[in-house]
Amino acid sequence: MHVVTTETIPGHEIEETLGIARGNTVEARNVGRDITQSIRNITGGELKAYSELLTGARDEALDRMVADARNLGADAVVNVRLETSEVTSGGAEVIAYGTAVRLAD
Repeated sequence: MHVVTTETIPGHEIEETLGIARGNTVEARNVGRDITQSIRNITGGELKAYSELLTGARDEALDRMVADARNLGADAVVNVRLETSEVTSGGAEVIAYGTAVRLAD
């Protein structure tokens, strides 16, 4: 499955547009992680636990988007975008979406 942020895939022709493919996940912080990251926030530096949390959430959202595209019969997803929003205190949604397409043979 090709997954790109561009409108086209070099060397391929889009035969058919199948619709929007999307995948999302909502992830929450945990108390233990909050304590260690609060200390890091005081001393400075990367909040690695939060970076890892969001990296995992992005990967999950992308995987779910690809699964949705496959269910639509797609060979590729173009114009892929990722967005994050807070849905509750300490909880963030990550959504991946793009246009599911079928490529010409």
